[in-house]
Amino acid sequence: MHYLAAAISGEARVLLTLFIMLLAAKLMAELFERLRQPAVAGEILAGVIIGPSLLALAAPSEITDLLAEIGVIFLLFTVGLETKPAAIFKVGKRAAIVAVLGVVAPLLCGWLLMRAWGSSGIEALFVGTAMVATSVGITARVLSGMGLLDAPTARIILGAAVIDDILGLLILSMVSSMAAGSVNYLEILITAALAIGFTAFIALVGAPVVTRVAPRVEQLRSGEGIFIFGLVLCLGLSVAATYIGVAAIIGAFLAGMALAEGAEDAPKMHSQMSGVTEFLVPFFLVNIGMKLSLEVFRSPSVIMLCALVTLIAIATKLLGCGLGALNLGVRRAAQIGMGMVPRGEVGIIVAQIGLSLAVIGPEIYGVVLFMAVATTVIAPPFLKLLYANEAAAHDEIGPPDAGGIVTAKDLAKIA
Repeated sequence: MHYLAAAISGEARVLLTLFIMLLAAKLMAELFERLRQPAVAGEILAGVIIGPSLLALAAPSEITDLLAEIGVIFLLFTVGLETKPAAIFKVGKRAAIVAVLGVVAPLLCGWLLMRAWGSSGIEALFVGTAMVATSVGITARVLSGMGLLDAPTARIILGAAVIDDILGLLILSMVSSMAAGSVNYLEILITAALAIGFTAFIALVGAPVVTRVAPRVEQLRSGEGIFIFGLVLCLGLSVAATYIGVAAIIGAFLAGMALAEGAEDAPKMHSQMSGVTEFLVPFFLVNIGMKLSLEVFRSPSVIMLCALVTLIAIATKLLGCGLGALNLGVRRAAQIGMGMVPRGEVGIIVAQIGLSLAVIGPEIYGVVLFMAVATTVIAPPFLKLLYANEAAAHDEIGPPDAGGIVTAKDLAKIA
């Protein structure tokens, strides 16, 4: 089937693609909300429907990839605005345990499954690596929509996801080096030290600096000073993160955290950012769906492998991460485990690197892509179910402050 935009050239084609993506995302989001399902799942499925695999109304491109990247950057920046460093530090030890277990279990089980399937060692490692990192953007989108980003388990999920991404990217660096024929341990060690140092510096030093700078910025006459300052800080730290060797979304998340701790107008800025995220985030979600090719699933063996890899991906995060928080109670452990399940763009990035290095073929690429999308779609409904009590309490209590956030103290009253 030819793309609808095939007869259109240049700027009009780009605009038509963006129009189709945004319209499909919002229509499916509305449908899923009416069905009492998370809108995020509808937006991803919108991408599958309009993408090359079904209606072929739009296709992934450099422009859609760029918009998707910008969308998830601003999403994580918004999440950071609702996450103060002090809150993360309170759950730092627990988040670290959850993160480590959430890395070891998927990597090992994914590798063992693929070796048993007959894959080569390096191919099995790539699949295991794709199962490691967590797409915090998906979970954050669900919890933000429920007004529960300040819940104790949400803070653990956010902290563990940041650690997971750092560990996952380090493992990816090592596996990519092995695929190229050598491992540069010094480079990996330097990247690890820079990543940890960067995160600690922004969390410990960034917030106090913002506290001193913010009052002066708020006095600027050129429009919304603190809003512009926040956007510049978000993009600047995103760039810094990529140069250090970690994902740009980590820099964006840390920028939001620094502002949440240091700026008095952080709640106001969160409100200002809502329009930006409502426009950009759907491109991130739809783009994930558009990258899922259904052609490779004609083979029964590939379908079976997809099912096995997806089940292992869900089980290892649910049980591994949940085990790290088991002393909080079974329900909260399940919340944390399920919150760490989505792989999203991180799994897709790993698959793309493996394909570009000719380490994995189109079928395994399709399997990893299916796993990334499936875990991303499966997790939100279960998260909504697991957080049902907290969400009901949030509706009863109402927003306690200008930011509309229910605090951990509020939740403790009805726990």
